[in-house]
Amino acid sequence: MQQKNQITIIGTGNLGSSILKGLIESKSFNFPDFTLTRRNTDKLLFFQEKGCRVTSNNSEAIANADIIILAVLPQKVNEVLHEIKNSISENQLVISVVTGIKISEIQQIIGTSIPVIRAMPNTAIAIRESMTCIASSTQFKNHLPIVQQLFDKVGQTIIINEEQMTSATALCACGIAFFLRAIRAASQGGNEIDFHASEALKMAAQTARGAASLLIANHSHPEDEIDKVTSPKGCTIAGLNEMEHNGFSSSFIKGITVSAKQAKELYKED
Repeated sequence: MQQKNQITIIGTGNLGSSILKGLIESKSFNFPDFTLTRRNTDKLLFFQEKGCRVTSNNSEAIANADIIILAVLPQKVNEVLHEIKNSISENQLVISVVTGIKISEIQQIIGTSIPVIRAMPNTAIAIRESMTCIASSTQFKNHLPIVQQLFDKVGQTIIINEEQMTSATALCACGIAFFLRAIRAASQGGNEIDFHASEALKMAAQTARGAASLLIANHSHPEDEIDKVTSPKGCTIAGLNEMEHNGFSSSFIKGITVSAKQAKELYKED
């Protein structure tokens, strides 16, 4: 399928700029392929100097776009959609990475003939290591290959039902923070048992990376890999049991479910 080369990112904050960085890093796009918007354009000067078009006018920004990526806050999305609705055309593809707003709710503002796909990447997209979940309505499922091809350049993708997108936000997008907090805790433990903070952080981060890589490479279950390093009366099982006695798994699970519940409330009709 032919690649769509001109991309406008509306709301180039942390996630929007991460998407840009990842796509540039993929070598499939160049900075001049992007138009970026943000209320405070001074924060986009770096990208402007690299060749991106930068503006605070969302309607002007989408004029020549093949793909429009909505990356604004849920509380601002209605305002932005009303701003661009008279400038958008059926030949453009909208990819919403906004938490909580459904395709049907976007269509209520911009019209039902504009193709809309939802995607939920995470900030690891900047280094092409995102887990991106993609969803579509039946009406626009023929656009899924374009979106999947785009996000396959910056990590792994999976197509899910739109009803699962809020859950995907908690597990994959919020999940980055959860796993980072676990790595921080591991590094603090390493600091307490004899390593300098910088050494402990490097050791903890690489160990976490190795653990994840084992699961991906071997297509295995975590418990299968855990069994390989837990011997009877050993130090590994002693540590694991102590963590479980203090609610490690339960707290992690509750964190994900609470985040999913909160994500459902982020988008509210004006």
